[in-house]
Amino acid sequence: MDSGKGWTPRLNGDGKPIYQAIADAIAADRDNGVLSPGTRLPPVRTLAERLGLDFTTVSRAYGEARRRGLVVGRVGQGTFVCAAPPAAETAPATAIDMSMNAPPIPADSKMLERMRREMAECAADIPPRIMFGYGTTAGAGEDRAAGITWLNRRLEGLDQERVLVCPGAQGALLALFSSLARPGDTVLCEALTYPGAKSLAAHLGLKLAGVAMDDQGLRPDAFRAACETLGARVLYCNPTLHNPTTVTWSEARRVEIAAIARHFGVVIVEDDAYGMLAPQSPPPLAALAPDLTYHVAGLAKCLAPGLRVAYLAVPDRRLALRATAALRATSMAACPVTTRLATRWIASGLADALLHAIRAEARIRQGIARDILPADSFRTADGAFHLWLPLPAGWRPTEFADALRAARLIAAGTDAFAATDDAPQGARLCLGTLNGADETRRTLELLAELLDQAPALTRSVI
Repeated sequence: MDSGKGWTPRLNGDGKPIYQAIADAIAADRDNGVLSPGTRLPPVRTLAERLGLDFTTVSRAYGEARRRGLVVGRVGQGTFVCAAPPAAETAPATAIDMSMNAPPIPADSKMLERMRREMAECAADIPPRIMFGYGTTAGAGEDRAAGITWLNRRLEGLDQERVLVCPGAQGALLALFSSLARPGDTVLCEALTYPGAKSLAAHLGLKLAGVAMDDQGLRPDAFRAACETLGARVLYCNPTLHNPTTVTWSEARRVEIAAIARHFGVVIVEDDAYGMLAPQSPPPLAALAPDLTYHVAGLAKCLAPGLRVAYLAVPDRRLALRATAALRATSMAACPVTTRLATRWIASGLADALLHAIRAEARIRQGIARDILPADSFRTADGAFHLWLPLPAGWRPTEFADALRAARLIAAGTDAFAATDDAPQGARLCLGTLNGADETRRTLELLAELLDQAPALTRSVI
């Protein structure tokens, strides 16, 4: 590999900040052949001494070069020049949005082609009665059967009368919140919770009360205290690959929470959005406390958000009728076209193949994160395609959010998830929306550069 340890940038003194001028020089020397792809640039401290600059200016210059895709940093090895992209791929820098937690698109072209083919075949097979009908509120028999097949991976012993097909997890939650609570009621949840649940509670006039968490999930002592003092009758929770922290409750913790809920007569709404992605997760609450738990299993995170399909398992047939009435009132029914497509994918095995492909892609992106980011700077778990980044030491929440925006990184901060005033501070970074491994690496290098700076270096107020 070429060595550029003697390289010195030519700074033309055009009035630009020096860190930008150094990045410009890297670009110019790469384009004119002075720096060939793979060349290792001088260490930051060496170049700083050579130019008579301080360390932070050169560090910021290398960070700017990484942001532009000019160089790549490798832990323990140095900073290397990247090849120039073809002209058609060159585009102005835009913000990188990691705020929406969508699954990564599999890199397997054969998988994507199979998806297209089965979509086309499904469309060709749909009879007019499906296109010109509203569908059955609880779902057609074959679609509910497909839901049972899918849920059996985590939840056995279901029958069609206890499983409803819903228009996505949000549609299922709307029906449940509106039928299990009344305006003014309190619904308990984790201290950091799904933003969609916060929106539903506000829309329905419910009081969402966050319960303290630890590294195993919802704290039993805090849950018991909340049940005693708030008189709530509903707990909404996300026990597997928690959004946003990626925490998965242990089986012992689930058993303890279920016992407290039963003691106080609290029903549980278990949002299992990520459960299928976690290969070794404990049994869901619906398996441990089936008489108390409404289990929502959406397909958006584990297969494809575009399906807008979720399966709802309810405690018994009587409650299924009540949930069906709520679904009818709030959404009429799930879309029969996308529901039919989900049924086809489950029957053909494509759903399983796609689930495994998403898990594999998530592991690749997690590996990149572990290569680039400091080991103690984030939390994730097997199967997750998002990271939880606790607020770095020395940063204020608004200051860190401003620094992310300045680096053109869009993430969801604590405010999006907080259900209490003292919720843990941090940011959720969604890797699934990034365009493959290369963009994931470039994006996380920008983040690593930011984490390497002291907060004072990002302030521009004078």
